Amino acid sequence: MPRRHLIALSLGASLLAACSGGEPEWNGHDIAGVMPDVAYELTNESGEVVTEAAQADHPRLMFFGYTYCPDICPITLARIQAALQQLPAAQRDEVRVLFVSVDPDRDDPARLRDYTSGFGDQVIGLTGSQKQLKALHKRFRVTYGYGEPDEDGFYLVSHSSAVFAFDRQGRARLLFNQDVTADQMAADLSRMLASAP
Repeated sequence: MPRRHLIALSLGASLLAACSGGEPEWNGHDIAGVMPDVAYELTNESGEVVTEAAQADHPRLMFFGYTYCPDICPITLARIQAALQQLPAAQRDEVRVLFVSVDPDRDDPARLRDYTSGFGDQVIGLTGSQKQLKALHKRFRVTYGYGEPDEDGFYLVSHSSAVFAFDRQGRARLLFNQDVTADQMAADLSRMLASAP
């Protein structure tokens, strides 16, 4: 091959490498600057009214669900725990997982506490009034709704399956949908925690 062609190929490869920016893409969706900071007023699993200040300086994952959920909630919480287990201990111990129940009529603080205890000490159950829950859902552009009760009074609740990730300052950084694996989530969280002040 003529020398000039080799030089052209080499320059082309260099330009492509420069254009890539060098930063790998996130596995989750980058929502920095698109979604608002974490903010809420809810009741925790000890029955206390708390705000986002209760977990200040901690990176947080927020997930909406309910304890009677037959599939998405336990699967998602298990996936979060599997991701956290892959982080170095120092990073893992920082993270708080906020499980926000959208079923306050059935999910009282005691039930929330029993449920979250099965997924690790980092998982914190929260719920609130319909007014508080609707305000939080509006803030993060998600919805929830209730199905018709059966003859035993049992009903399903439709809710977002997204997991929101916030950095230590409470800024929205990432959104994980159900297609993101535990390994991919762990990689993103490790990168987020390492890059945030």
